[in-house]
Amino acid sequence: MQKPGKRLSILIAGATAGALALSGCSGAGSTGGGDSSDNTITALMVGNPQMEDIQKLTADNFTKQTGITVKFTILPENELRDKVTQDVANQGGQYDVATVGAYEVPIWAKNGWLHELSTQAGADANYDSADLIKPMVQSLTGDDGKMYAAPFYGESSFLMYNKEMFEAKGLKMPEKPTWAQVADFASKLDDKKNGVAGICLRGLPGWGELFAPLTTVVNTYGGTWFEKDWTPKVNAPEFKEATNFYVDLIKKYGESGAPQAGFTECLNTFGQGKAAMWYDATSAAGTLEDPKASKVAGKVGYAYAPVNKTEYSGWLWTWAWAMPKTTKKADAAWKFISWATSKDYEQLVGKNLGWSRVPSGKRTSTYSIPEYKESAKAFADVTLGSIEHANPQNPGVQPRPALGVQFVGIPEFADLGTKVSQEVSAAIAGSSTVDKALTDGQKLAEDVAKNYK
Repeated sequence: MQKPGKRLSILIAGATAGALALSGCSGAGSTGGGDSSDNTITALMVGNPQMEDIQKLTADNFTKQTGITVKFTILPENELRDKVTQDVANQGGQYDVATVGAYEVPIWAKNGWLHELSTQAGADANYDSADLIKPMVQSLTGDDGKMYAAPFYGESSFLMYNKEMFEAKGLKMPEKPTWAQVADFASKLDDKKNGVAGICLRGLPGWGELFAPLTTVVNTYGGTWFEKDWTPKVNAPEFKEATNFYVDLIKKYGESGAPQAGFTECLNTFGQGKAAMWYDATSAAGTLEDPKASKVAGKVGYAYAPVNKTEYSGWLWTWAWAMPKTTKKADAAWKFISWATSKDYEQLVGKNLGWSRVPSGKRTSTYSIPEYKESAKAFADVTLGSIEHANPQNPGVQPRPALGVQFVGIPEFADLGTKVSQEVSAAIAGSSTVDKALTDGQKLAEDVAKNYK
């Protein structure tokens, strides 16, 4: 079996050219590299609403307090993954801090690519690391028991629905719906003539885009990428049934342009009142309940992730701040990370931008803040319940060989999941089929399994 670090380096080398082309199309706040100034750090982050908020707040707060300037690069999720993986794995040293996820951190910690943060967090009494929600910390912990990234916000997944549309049709959403019920609702609420989809689901290729929700469907339908002994099951009946269900649901009742729709596109579609339901990250709720950013604020209902054979099926994820080993500004980087993940930062967001926009799901104390509880009362309980019931060790009906709900916690999964997602997306677009996607995916999975058997 190849060592994970060696195998990942091979995968990265093969993808470097394409990833460099993608990363050239950076988003707002893009910078061209590291900064030699002692009081300037560079930060690479995913272009989600919570990160856009921190960019707005940093100069007038963190920089004024510390004298440290932060230069941000913001990228869409798929481009962010390519860019940060290249920089960290190849020891590029371009960034002092970066947002990474629960998938990458344990693998990168094992490879020695990240600074451990437990020492600094534990030495800072004001930081109160004991307040961090345990599942989030566990997902960011290395084999040595130390935390290698600090959670910025934590999430599971749930079903969001437009209460007004449901009421107009006399429909009632259960607290724990099944996928069969969701499909029935979608058929009754789909109104393409008036520009309203029955449901919005990700169709954008990427292991962390399309396959984040789809793998949870596979899990609850009884499927898995690999069995405990690493036997690949990508073209097994359960995996195929789940994928066909997902693809058919999008093709019949999904949003227009679904093969190019990821989290951001569905957030906009649902937030503009152009979809009756949306299954995605619990972190979306804060934006949806902000009247300045959403046309459906106050009109959204929240239910647990739909199921079939399992009791729960929500994923477990955190976007977290990590410090690459290559940074020469560890002290300044930690000051930023500790500020960005602190209780004080949550207060700052609540008071300046609105309490529904607090990056939640990482601290237990968040759910005791009176203003947050009032603002988030529509979704806070379901969010916390979804996080607590997510089980990365046993997310389906059979034992798994590696941790992960919506991913398999091995270096090769990024490449495997993305390649299969490209073909599933093509099936959504009508240019391929699910059978072809999963037949090809099985062959790719068999190649991966050889490294572990």
